[in-house]
Amino acid sequence: MFISPGHNYFGHHGGPPGDYPLVEVREIECVAGRGIRGDRFYNYKVNYKGQITFFSQEVFDRLSAAFPQVRKSPGVLRRNVIVSGANLNSLIGEEFELQGIRFLGTAHCRPCYWLDQAFAPGAEAWLKGNGGLRAQILTSGTLRVGGAELVLAQRELAI
Repeated sequence: MFISPGHNYFGHHGGPPGDYPLVEVREIECVAGRGIRGDRFYNYKVNYKGQITFFSQEVFDRLSAAFPQVRKSPGVLRRNVIVSGANLNSLIGEEFELQGIRFLGTAHCRPCYWLDQAFAPGAEAWLKGNGGLRAQILTSGTLRVGGAELVLAQRELAI
């Protein structure tokens, strides 16, 4: 899981990226309707569709295999939570629960041109359609790294 106190790419179009550190954490505090405490999008705006972002470990593994010369952490993609075993695109428009916290999948987290700089040239095109999931936080709680279950429509998927 990752948070950052500021924006390195968002809002920097036409200029250089910011220099805010990306912090890998073992837990994050999700605040309903507001975002992740300590993250750059916390209290960004009412009903913001990207209060939290998710990315698939399996997609990251395939991306890394496609660019074998690159050795980087999934954190460079600037998504908050890395999950395994879930089709994130299928959660768009769905309510789901992770570690007792309810979320609403709002949109595909479309890859942008900055990924060609942050990961490797060609990463934006490679990730088209698989950039992750933006979501709203519906109930407050703490997400922790480790085994968890994602509950969707009375169906459980391993995360």
